[in-house]
Amino acid sequence: MQFRNFKMVGYVVYGRGSFNQLNEILATHRKPNAPMIFLVDHFFEGKELVNRVPLQQNDKLIFADVTYEPKTKQVDALAQQLKDEFGTVSGVIGIGGGSTMDLAKAVALMMNNSGSSADYQGWDLVKQPGVYKVGIPTLSGTGAEVSRTTVLTGPTKKLGMNSDFTPFDQIVLDPELCKDAPANQRFYTGMDCYIHCIESLTGTYLNEFSKSYGDKALQLCREVFLSDGEWTDEHDDKLMMASYAGGMSIAYSQVGVAHAVSYGLSYLLGTKHGIGNCIVMNHLEEYYPEGVAEFKQMVQKNNIDIPEGICIGLTDEQFETMMNVSLGMKPLWENALGKNWEAIMTREKLRALYEKL
Repeated sequence: MQFRNFKMVGYVVYGRGSFNQLNEILATHRKPNAPMIFLVDHFFEGKELVNRVPLQQNDKLIFADVTYEPKTKQVDALAQQLKDEFGTVSGVIGIGGGSTMDLAKAVALMMNNSGSSADYQGWDLVKQPGVYKVGIPTLSGTGAEVSRTTVLTGPTKKLGMNSDFTPFDQIVLDPELCKDAPANQRFYTGMDCYIHCIESLTGTYLNEFSKSYGDKALQLCREVFLSDGEWTDEHDDKLMMASYAGGMSIAYSQVGVAHAVSYGLSYLLGTKHGIGNCIVMNHLEEYYPEGVAEFKQMVQKNNIDIPEGICIGLTDEQFETMMNVSLGMKPLWENALGKNWEAIMTREKLRALYEKL
């Protein structure tokens, strides 16, 4: 039997105010005449966090437009811009939600790999380590801070650059950075973690490694999203650790039906990952009966509206596009439904599921 020998994040710092140590953390990784590049979610433009970024000499701060999830052409353009301007860089620091962190990972990889990031969409295709990279989440739930993938929408598919070179060298987990997150966004991103857990813990790939992290992440999600009263600092603390543990759980297992179907939505319609997962999860009683019931309880308790009818009016060709993207996520389907998954999730059945959304 071949056991997966997977790469984890190099260094982790956790705690309120730990963002203030960033300058000290970066100091030992600075190279002469090679700047640090700070990719910051455009949500923070004009906000106080920007003034706390420890820029030195020729460092560059770039606001990442993550209105839509990262595309391969956006990654390629950014990497080329940095190569043209600086030749090389000391590192790339992603400050934001999952999309910003994925963008930072991908750009860091493309600084040292030739061609287009689309060439590396798949498993273990990246040939060279990227430049030094740091992930600093300002939303909790995606697990992008610990994952070995960076999910990108390319010309033909939505798929990550899954490789041992992808994980961050350093992450800074400071729950203070999440305090201004809009309630809806915080919920959708948190639900990404909750859905990770449901898919991982009920999947065929499950083992004690992923179960131990998944159980803890699920417990924390329940404490956060089923609790009474106002949102507190403690909620942010717990959700940040749920995201970390949820991401670790998937490292040795996989996600499932909700993620596989939502990839099709985001490829065709540009639906953001967190909200896409929620739209799909709302209709997955057949696959995750207990998880869906609890998910709906969380939606109600937090006064969230899940969009309905987003696939109304799509053409047959558009449905085919979504189904092709979704069915391409073979490890996800196998984890959810077993080796015989293609006999269970037929094109007709998947089409009917998309028509419900």
